Amino acid sequence: MIITYMKDLTVQNTSFTEFRLNGFYSLGEWRPLLFIPFFLMFMLAITANSILIYLIKTQRSLHSPMYVLIGMMAVVDLIMPLSFVPNMLLSFLFNWSGISLTGCLIQMFGIHFVGSFQVTLLFWMALDRYFAICKPLYYHKYMEVSNFLKFVFAPVIRNALLIVTMVSLAGRLSFCATNVIDHSFCEHMALVQLACGDISANNIVGLLSAFLIAATDCILITVSYIVMFFYVLKSGTANMKALNTCVTHLIVLSISLTSALTAFLSYRIRNNLSSNNRIFISTVYLFFPSCLHPLIYGWRTKEIRQTFLQFIHKAHIFPLEK
Repeated sequence: MIITYMKDLTVQNTSFTEFRLNGFYSLGEWRPLLFIPFFLMFMLAITANSILIYLIKTQRSLHSPMYVLIGMMAVVDLIMPLSFVPNMLLSFLFNWSGISLTGCLIQMFGIHFVGSFQVTLLFWMALDRYFAICKPLYYHKYMEVSNFLKFVFAPVIRNALLIVTMVSLAGRLSFCATNVIDHSFCEHMALVQLACGDISANNIVGLLSAFLIAATDCILITVSYIVMFFYVLKSGTANMKALNTCVTHLIVLSISLTSALTAFLSYRIRNNLSSNNRIFISTVYLFFPSCLHPLIYGWRTKEIRQTFLQFIHKAHIFPLEK
């Protein structure tokens, strides 16, 4: 009895420093097949965003503020999948699912910090469109670096403080119950829920991060689009072309926000979501934008599309579109 008690005490005082990512394991022998769609999406995201960055960097005609912001979005969308998808693919194909606590925290920081700028950049892009449509005479004044930085500093500081606090609090926890993370990557609550101590502070900071970053920026974006829409209606159809992708932007934004909030809340309230569904929803809000943004903000933008067609024509890949 004394020996059993001592063993239990040892387990309680032991904090795991090595973990195993267990995402989609209930699929059994079908799990390795997930490698195929995720690898194809990974290659699409890496290739499309790399091309977009190259075009915007090398073509002077694409050095205006709007295209610079699209280029910054492409950089974020390039870094995001690189931060967690390779490990996920190796896990699917070779069952390599081990990760250290330090590695997990680094991955967590990369995912959430870079991910926070996906929606923040959309807010900056919405500001650019607002100035272009509603304040055309003062557009260049507002979009000068010195002036636009006023809209940059606050979101950057907010994102950094919240994410650093969230990851730091997670790193201070003790993990004595199990070292199996029921996820394909180190999402915040997937790790925190394994802790054997009080995690109320982690819950609060996690929710604050979700609502003060994602929800706040999405509300500001939606309001700016509504203002632009009514401005165009009042001024006639001259600027209607400038809003031709706003509906698509809002749909993609709504899907990302809904999936992000669903993933955050699924760990905090009772629900019937299966483990696989929760992991898939997390993947949607983190990974899918990296695949969709180059098409929405790149290919659907006439100037970028024409520049790309000229590029592949010079490379003798395809004939130039007439």
